[in-house]
Formats: sequence, C-alpha cells, structure tokens
Amino acid sequence: MSEIEDEVLSLHQEFDWLLQEEVTVILEQLHDIILECARRFPASEELYGVESLVKSEKFLLSTTSSTGGSVTDNIQALVTLVGDDICYADIVLKLHKHSIPSHRTIVQNDCQWKLQQIQDAGRHLSNALQIFSSLPSTNSKGKLTFHSAEEVVHVVNSLMGCLQRGRSALLIPKKRTINELQRSRNVKSLQPPLPPDLAVSFYVQSHKLVFAVYHILSKESKGPPKFDVFQAESSVPWLSEVLVLFSVSLQLCQQLKNKVSVFAQYKEMNVT
Repeated sequence: MSEIEDEVLSLHQEFDWLLQEEVTVILEQLHDIILECARRFPASEELYGVESLVKSEKFLLSTTSSTGGSVTDNIQALVTLVGDDICYADIVLKLHKHSIPSHRTIVQNDCQWKLQQIQDAGRHLSNALQIFSSLPSTNSKGKLTFHSAEEVVHVVNSLMGCLQRGRSALLIPKKRTINELQRSRNVKSLQPPLPPDLAVSFYVQSHKLVFAVYHILSKESKGPPKFDVFQAESSVPWLSEVLVLFSVSLQLCQQLKNKVSVFAQYKEMNVT
C-alpha cells in the first residue's frame, strides 16, 4: 500500500472515529453547558425540567458618569431584580440644573420593569436547546449517526448563531431615542411619573445593570433634542456567569467546527 493510500485510509479511520465518537461527546458537553446557562433565566424549570437558579437579588446602582452634569448631581436606584424583571426600584434623582432639583419615584411590584435584553438572550438559548431535539438518531451504542462533515457543520453553525445572538443581546444594548424611552411601556411602572423633560432607562451592558437618566434641555423643531446624561450601575454576578457560559459554548463549537471542516476538503477521496 502506498504512502498516499495509507494517509487516505488513516483519514477515513480518523473521520469515522470523529463522527461516531467525538462529535457525540462534544455535543453532549455543549448541551450540558447551554442547559446550565439556561438555569439562570426565568422558566428554566418549566421549559427544560432543570432546577432554576433565578432568585430575588438587590442591587444598589450609584452614579458612575455624567455628561453635562456637575459634582453635585447624583442618581441612585435601589433595585430588586428577579430574572428579567425589576420588580421593585426606589429611585432618587438630584439634578442641579432641573427646575425641581430632587425627584423620587418607585417601580412597584404590581407593575414591573421588563428587561428585554435578558428576555432576548433567554429566547436565543431556548432556540439553541431546540436544535438538540432535531439531531440525528443514535445507534446501538448511543452515538449520534452523522454521515458527513457538512451535516455536523450545519448543526454547529446553527448553534453558534443562537449563542452569538444571545451573547450580543447582553453585550450590546439597543439604542433608543428619547421619544422611544418616554413612550416605553416600562415607564408606566414609575410612580409618581417623572416630569416630561426627564427620561430614564434600565438596560444591561455585559455583566452590569445600568440605570440611565436623560435631562432634556431643549427640543428643537429640527434635529434631535439636547440633553444631559447621567448613569448609575452595578455588577450582576449571574450575568457574569452567563457570559462565561456563552463564551465557553462558542469556543467548544468553534473547536468542533474546525476539526470537522478539515475533512470537508477530502470529498474527492470519498472521506465523507
């Protein structure tokens, strides 16, 4: 047998082992990691039959930055967070430029503030877990019966798409106009309502919960309004855990994709 034939045979054997053994093992690991991530989101027990890690936690968000403000300005929010819900928040604003320098408003239990980013991330995780329910059947040894590199890569690409969208939902908050913020249904949870020249927003950025206040200084007939911006934030430990699990899952996906993609180059040798 020639050296080339030996190499082709070796590739056949390695590819068979990869499809029959390693792909199944890695996909099982991926499923476990994604499921562990999902435990930190609401309804994991009902949806996936695993114990939920969601709990009520309190965070104090205090001023970290401002644009156009002064050292006497201060915003603070004592927040109770349960999964994707801010079920209570005691908000105090002290803005020296405002006609009413001090404001206090509350998010109450009966009208909660929803964090859409966390809802979106959880939905993408759910989509990733659904992919596992449509994998090929298993053989007598309990191994998945993939027949080609392309088949595996398709599954991995689908998983990576869900995971990347889920992670991005937490890393990159959607930009909203002042008008959109003021018309948000979440604003209805504030009691008493804020003056019309103030807009507020809670959002997630990476592992942090951020509270932003916008003091509208003028509304021009043309162009966007001018405003000062104030931010307060706090680190949320379970969001850090979620981002780590997203990253580990994506790394594992990429490693599997790299291994399997090598064999897609050998179609002419009938390796696949």
